[in-house]
Amino acid sequence: MIERLQISHLRNLTKISVEPAACNIIIGANGSGKTSLLEAIFLLSRGKSFRHHQPKRYIQHHQNNTTVHAKLNDSRTLAIQKQADATTILRLNQTTVYNQSVLTEQLPTLLIDPSSMDMLEQGSASRRQLLDWLVFHMKQGFHPQWMAYQRLLKQRNSLLKSTRHLTQAQLTELKSWDKGLSNHAALIHHYREQVFTEWQPYFAKSIVQLLPSYAEQLSLSYNAGYDTSVALDVQLNERLEQDLQLGYTRIGNHRADIHVHWRSDESISDQTTDARTASLAHSIQTKLPTLKEQAANVLSRGEKKLLITALRLSQLPLLLNDNKDSGSFDNSSTSRATPVVLLDDITAELDDRAISILLSTLSQLPCQVFMTSLTDDIVPLVNELWSKPKLFHVKQGQILSVD
Repeated sequence: MIERLQISHLRNLTKISVEPAACNIIIGANGSGKTSLLEAIFLLSRGKSFRHHQPKRYIQHHQNNTTVHAKLNDSRTLAIQKQADATTILRLNQTTVYNQSVLTEQLPTLLIDPSSMDMLEQGSASRRQLLDWLVFHMKQGFHPQWMAYQRLLKQRNSLLKSTRHLTQAQLTELKSWDKGLSNHAALIHHYREQVFTEWQPYFAKSIVQLLPSYAEQLSLSYNAGYDTSVALDVQLNERLEQDLQLGYTRIGNHRADIHVHWRSDESISDQTTDARTASLAHSIQTKLPTLKEQAANVLSRGEKKLLITALRLSQLPLLLNDNKDSGSFDNSSTSRATPVVLLDDITAELDDRAISILLSTLSQLPCQVFMTSLTDDIVPLVNELWSKPKLFHVKQGQILSVD
């Protein structure tokens, strides 16, 4: 958990220092800097902003860099400095490290913001990242395999773009890369599939909470991005001519996706809420009938927001290593780092019932919460759910703690 947060020259936050609690409410007008505080935490954890990828877009005007520093409750310290040219300096316990993944492991962040509410209609990247966030934090072997796969994929695509006709030497090299891609792909799929299977019952429970009327109709599926019954290098060889014409690799782990499917009412009988949860969990684990369509094509915009909230919210109990027998959570130092949940302007995206369910669930989990709001309407509910929440007011880049 973050005990002290210091931010320098990020947007309109010139130099601030805050000491957050387990739950923190940041209130301010549009443009005041409240979202920038969440952005700073996300930057420290992920090495990038969720608003702009170019550092010069979030580094304060007339400044060369921005810095975010955090002290955790176990005395560990994390820091990141971003230069305008994207040069990055990372430190863990005041020692320079060279991979962002080191800080990401120490500070898992889960973001729920207005831009993520379009996830179902966007390309596969955001949904794939949703799964990979879980896999990264749950499977230690995943990240090295993913990095190696990405390096080979970049080399392969570069070659495909450079020519339409391969020399014998280029073909030999490409086949070597394809073999490596195939080996990494098999392991990446293995890790993803394992975590996806564990995730499904948690998603089922969240759907019952947030969209109980549709608990029988919604199901989750994972597409690996290629036919996993055949080695990837074999399939790449079969598609080589098409890939050369297009100039990129069309199949593989980088095309994986998560789908939420909708089934009609016709084959669903009335059941109790508990039975619905068990039924949904079972239906996800087994092959569903082929007659189904994308939930995004059926649900209203408000229902899509609840569905996306369920997708994200269901990840936390799994990440926190839910003990199904005792109902408690194992979040000791030997288990996993405390997740930080960033909620940006949720009162504008979710109705009162959904907000109540979301905050009630978060209050029962060992995580740290930062939420922004235009008004203090959410404060009474937060005071009911958390024992000692902290309230901050933001005005023109100044953040003040309210006692």
